[in-house]
Amino acid sequence: MIEDKKKKTEVGLEEKFYVAGQYQLMWWKFKKHKLAILGGIILLVFYIGAGFCEFFAPYNTSERYTSCIYAPPQRIHFFDEEGFHLRPFVYGVNLELDPVTWRRTYRIDKTKKFPLYFFVHGSKYKFWNLWEGDLHFFGTKEGTVFLLGTDSLSRDVFSRILYGSRISLSIGLIGVFLSFVLGLSIGGASGYFGGSVDNIIQRVVEFIRSIPTLPLWMALAAALPPHWSPIKVYFGITIILSVIGWTPLARVTRGKLLALREEDFAMAAKIAGASDRRIITHHLLPSFMSYIIVSMTLSVPRMMLAETALSFLGLGLRSPVVSLGVLLSEAQNIHTVALHPWLLLPGIFIIIAVLAFNFVGDGLRDAADPYSR
Repeated sequence: MIEDKKKKTEVGLEEKFYVAGQYQLMWWKFKKHKLAILGGIILLVFYIGAGFCEFFAPYNTSERYTSCIYAPPQRIHFFDEEGFHLRPFVYGVNLELDPVTWRRTYRIDKTKKFPLYFFVHGSKYKFWNLWEGDLHFFGTKEGTVFLLGTDSLSRDVFSRILYGSRISLSIGLIGVFLSFVLGLSIGGASGYFGGSVDNIIQRVVEFIRSIPTLPLWMALAAALPPHWSPIKVYFGITIILSVIGWTPLARVTRGKLLALREEDFAMAAKIAGASDRRIITHHLLPSFMSYIIVSMTLSVPRMMLAETALSFLGLGLRSPVVSLGVLLSEAQNIHTVALHPWLLLPGIFIIIAVLAFNFVGDGLRDAADPYSR
């Protein structure tokens, strides 16, 4: 009986495999990639935290506590001299100034305990610049809680990382979307029409790719007017990254369309009276959509790193805009890094996000061909 049940189960699984659709097979293959699932979960957490940073951040980006300049991270405790506590808490800190070196040091004051609460009312904010509120996911009713310390202006680093991740993560998505629109349209026209159109487009692509990337970014970013508002600078940087980042996809799209435009399905669509635009968008491009999806996933971290590099060098986004690159620019001084290493934590978030995108891209690449073994 047990063997019969096992055989029936195996037969059922085989039948389910053979009748499954393309996207269902891709999902089954993607689930087998454990690192891709982990990367997807990490990205989901990052984007939820970035999208609702006003709620998850305990403080605003500009809120200052002048008595806590360069304060180290405060640890969360469950135990004290009295034993275990269900409600976590942080100890207060006292600032001490060395009379010889004038160096600030902070001593833990165990006589001051500040319990942590969920859904507390604190500093006011304007959610997505639309609705006003003051409800925060966690915080203290008295004292302060600096999970990742403070910066040179006594602002909470954890809150600023959440706000900065919204800019850095969104600039990657928007920039990739614009670059893919340019790459697919220009590369598609080059590969489908060929001839003089192909020659002109390929010479433009070669010219852009021959220019060193970082100096070109720096030159275009420096060309932005210094009196522009932060919103204009944000969109300017996004457009600059998109204008430069479309050339690799255009090359690949051209090669794919050169091979596919002579296939039977493309010729049948042309004989049936379909327009060139419809043949490209409805027949040729969808035939290698799996590559496009994977390439988009792997292009987002490149956009993020480009924005981070420009902002770190002071040529991209600038204060008061908060991005991960702007936050890292405060760690340019080796003296500051040696004394206050928590200012490098935005770089850790960038590394984790880039690795997560790469893991998801690897999983999508494997899932794009579900019949491979």
